Amino acid sequence: MKTVYLVRHGIALPSAPPEQSDGDRPLTDKGRKRMHQVAQGLSSLDINVERIVSSPLPRASQTAEILADELDFSKPLEFADVLSVERTALDIAQWLSSQPESSLMLVGHNPNLSDLVGLLTLGEPRAVVSLRRGGVAALTQAGSGAGYTLDWVARPRLLKRISR
Repeated sequence: MKTVYLVRHGIALPSAPPEQSDGDRPLTDKGRKRMHQVAQGLSSLDINVERIVSSPLPRASQTAEILADELDFSKPLEFADVLSVERTALDIAQWLSSQPESSLMLVGHNPNLSDLVGLLTLGEPRAVVSLRRGGVAALTQAGSGAGYTLDWVARPRLLKRISR
């Protein structure tokens, strides 16, 4: 059985400063604080993952660093271009099918992650859920080549409450 946790990056600056590209937008202070609360909520659920793989963009990589810290994840974080904004849910699903781990956490962007939920569960890349910034979806795959089941979706507010 394979479990995949999809995490949308936290709250980032709404626009990049003129000297930066849009892809370089970092998390805001509020985004960092909320992601610590989200990660603490996940920790209280005893989330265990073998790998955390993130988009290389700053807002996603900063989110992944916070998750790794709060989940006491001791392995190095990994970064994959397939989780970047420019890629599609189909690209991510194809990459995911070749990953051997039984428990993965992917940190990325919308609409890709919300579309990925639809692709993995229904076979078509459409948003059956809309992950908010800092939101998490948990999916399981019963066997190799089988479709995924959506186990749960949590808004940041819910995970924040769990962390208290």
